[in-house]
Amino acid sequence: MEGDTYSILVIDDEESIRRLLLKELANERRNVMAAADAAAAMALIRNHWFDVVIMDLRLPDVHDLDLLIKIKEQVLHVEVVMITGHGDIDSAVEAMKLGACDFIRKPFNLDQLDLVVEKAHQRVLLARQNRILRHTSGLEQERVQFIGNSTAVAEIRFLINKVAPARIPVLITGDSGVGKDVVARLIHQRSACAANPMIIKNCASLQKELARSELFGHMKGSFTGATESREGLMTYAHDSTLFLDEIGELPLEVQASLLRVLETQNFRRVGEKEERTVNIRFLFATNRNLAEEVEHGRFNEAFFHRINAFTIRIPALRERKEDLPLLVNYFLTRLSPDNTPYRIVDSAMDCILRYAWPGNVRELRNVIERSIILAENNLITERCLPRELVSAAEEGQAALTLESVEKNHILKILEFYDGNRQKTAETLGVSRKTLYRKLAQYGRE
Repeated sequence: MEGDTYSILVIDDEESIRRLLLKELANERRNVMAAADAAAAMALIRNHWFDVVIMDLRLPDVHDLDLLIKIKEQVLHVEVVMITGHGDIDSAVEAMKLGACDFIRKPFNLDQLDLVVEKAHQRVLLARQNRILRHTSGLEQERVQFIGNSTAVAEIRFLINKVAPARIPVLITGDSGVGKDVVARLIHQRSACAANPMIIKNCASLQKELARSELFGHMKGSFTGATESREGLMTYAHDSTLFLDEIGELPLEVQASLLRVLETQNFRRVGEKEERTVNIRFLFATNRNLAEEVEHGRFNEAFFHRINAFTIRIPALRERKEDLPLLVNYFLTRLSPDNTPYRIVDSAMDCILRYAWPGNVRELRNVIERSIILAENNLITERCLPRELVSAAEEGQAALTLESVEKNHILKILEFYDGNRQKTAETLGVSRKTLYRKLAQYGRE
C-alpha cells in the first residue's frame, strides 16, 4: 500500500493555508490540488478523482456543512478531513456524524496532519478493496493459460497479444463453457491496466429494473427504494478493465446508455445531473448470435457495431479435439490433490476423444475432477468416467463404423461394375440420385 499514489483536494478560503498545505502535503505519492470556495471545489470534483478532501468548516459560498453532505453523496470513494477553529469543535463532531473521517485544528501540527491524511487514505484503500471484491471472482490476478496447440488456439493467442495493449472494446464469442472468461483475463493481464483488478459482471444476473443502477450507480431518492447513494460498476472499474459477460442479456434500454460511455468515457449516476469521466477498458462476451439478435430487434444495432469492432471467436471443443490430450493433462495436474500424479489409460482417453463435449472445456474439467475422486491407484479408467459419456462415445464410434462399412460396400460394388453407376445403383437398390450424393460425400463425383 505504501507505493500507491493518490489525490488530495484542499478547500479553504485563506490563500496562506492553501499555499501551506499544497507545499507540505505534495510528494511523489500525492497529487494535491486546491480550491478557495465550494463552487471551485465542485468544479474540480466533477473533472478529477480525489481520494482525500481537506476542507474548512467555514466557507464563504455555502451554508455550514452543506458542502460536506454534497461531497459524501456524490463522491462515495472519498474521505473528508475537516479543518476547524477553536470554537468549532461541536460543528466538527457533527461533521463526523455526517461522514467526515477526522478533523484537525488550527494552527496545524504538520506531523499530525500528515498522519491524519495517511489514515484517511488507508480507509479509502480498504473501502475500495472491499467494494471491488464484491465484483471480482477472486481469480483476476491469477495467471491463466489458454491450453491447446491447435491452429485455432494459435490464432486466439495471436489476437490476444495484438489487442491487449490497445484500448478498443473486444467482443469474445463462443458456446457456453469454451473459456471466454479465460480470454478476457489474458487480455486484461497483458494490458496497461493489469496492475488493477478486473471487474467482472454477468449481465444475466442483473435485475432488469436495477441494471442501470448497478452499472452506473444512483443518487439517494432517485427511485423508490434508493435510501442511500451508491456507486456502480463504472466507478469500481475506473483505471481498469470491465468485463461484461453474457452481454446479450443486457436490457435494450441500458445498452444505449452503455454505448455512450464507450464513445465518451462519461456517465451519470441515476438521478445525478453532473457527468463523471472514467478510464475503462471494456471487454464483452456472449454465446448468442448478436447479429441475429439485432435483426429481431432484441439488441441495439449501434451498440452491436461498436462492440463488434474487434471480435475473438472461441471454437467449441468438438472443433479442436486435437487439444483434448493437453487439456486432460492440464486438469489432471491442476486438480490433483497434494500434486499427486494421475495417469489416464488409453481406453478412457479414447472415450474422451470420441465424445462430443456439448459443455465444452467446463464439462471436461468437471469430468476430470470427478475421475480423480474415483481413481484407484492414481489410475483413471473408463470406470471413472460418467456412464453417459462412455455410452455416447460408444454410440458415436458405432455410427462411424456403420458409415465406414456402407462406404466400403458401395465402392466395392462400383468397382465390380467398372464404375457403371446405373448398374451399381440397381444392385444397391437405391436411386441414381442417392448414389451420386453418397459418392460426392466420398469425394468420388
